[in-house]
Amino acid sequence: MTELICYKTLPIWHADTLPDAFKQQHNTREGVRAQLTVLKGTVNFSLLTANGQVTDSFIFTPENQPPRILPQQWHRIDSVSSDVACQLAFYCRPEEYYHHKYSLTAPHSEVIEAARLIPPGRVLDLGCGNGRNVLYLNQRGFRVEGWDKSADSLRHLQSIMAAEKLANVTLAQRDLNQVTLEGRYDFILSTVVMMFLQPETPTPLIEQMQRATADGGYNLIVAAMDTPDYPCVMPFPFTFKPGELRAKYNGWKIIKYNENPGALHKVDAQGNRIKMRFATLLAQKVQMQAIQSVG
Repeated sequence: MTELICYKTLPIWHADTLPDAFKQQHNTREGVRAQLTVLKGTVNFSLLTANGQVTDSFIFTPENQPPRILPQQWHRIDSVSSDVACQLAFYCRPEEYYHHKYSLTAPHSEVIEAARLIPPGRVLDLGCGNGRNVLYLNQRGFRVEGWDKSADSLRHLQSIMAAEKLANVTLAQRDLNQVTLEGRYDFILSTVVMMFLQPETPTPLIEQMQRATADGGYNLIVAAMDTPDYPCVMPFPFTFKPGELRAKYNGWKIIKYNENPGALHKVDAQGNRIKMRFATLLAQKVQMQAIQSVG
């Protein structure tokens, strides 16, 4: 089972400070587990169905602590002793820590999947936004650089980094239409960014990504497409055509490639999320010694 981490701890409650909301039927958010710790006295506690029917009742004490409450489990505190002291903490999976604590969008699913394969090293996030992927990769042990055009996004990310006392993260304000990549990275990623660039930018930018990737390193790109079956209805400056992104990585080891349909957060006039295809590529740069002729 994935180890959970605490993202929020509430102040200690006493009989006169226990919020009324916790005495009523309520539940935890999806993906969140709650841990009540009884420091003194007794807590009478019930588990409920969605319609308020009691399924189990318990008396918890410092010697008989509650188990963690499962995500979306309905429950309530029925009563407490006059001398009670208790405290509530909330737990989540590591990849959801910054989502729950700072209301950031969760890390991109392809980044989470790639980080299970790629060993920690030097990584560059092109178009890092508020830092959802930067923070996750730092959490996984990568040395991360995040570039973005938005000064506001970078300031917000910097405030989170300061609050968390993070090391091994470097931020820079960069317009990806005018950047030069230098040095060598073990992992370069760009998720849901290239469709916002000028039409002439993605091809030379990808070439720079490839040159700046160390032998054996990885590139991850997720970007919108315009296809006959899912024509792009958004005013994106750039979209990939079928097979276009895959063709740019000839000579690389393709770990994953697909052009699957996906949904934007933006909705159409009927309130439905707009669907389109996204090109998703994870590729590894073939080590030079592996392709050199012998003798």
